[in-house]
Amino acid sequence: QVQLVESGGGSVQAGDSLTLSCVASGRTFYGYVMAWFRQAPGQRREFVAGITWAASRTRYADSVKDRFTISRNDANNTLFLEMNALKPEDTAYYYCAADRTLTAVPSIRASTYDAWGQGTRVTVSA
Repeated sequence: QVQLVESGGGSVQAGDSLTLSCVASGRTFYGYVMAWFRQAPGQRREFVAGITWAASRTRYADSVKDRFTISRNDANNTLFLEMNALKPEDTAYYYCAADRTLTAVPSIRASTYDAWGQGTRVTVSA
């Protein structure tokens, strides 16, 4: 089982940028689909972005498209989420997730993912 640890969260102003990182240990990234989800207080966990093995395919939620970029460094077992033009509605805990399923397109369903990090908090003030 892979273990995931996120970092990079913080408190910023609207319009600022942040980059989240997720480091995997226990097993390598090899073959895993990786994704970022987020959960705001009182809300359901929602898909933010996903990336297939070797970064061959990415997928984004409409709410973050053109503002967020997901990437991965498989040599270092690290996943990234670059977040630009942050908005107050982006405030949430952000979670890294891994899916061992061999798939051509990252799933948007949280139930698909086998492993989760503990989350990192992002707060965006107006």
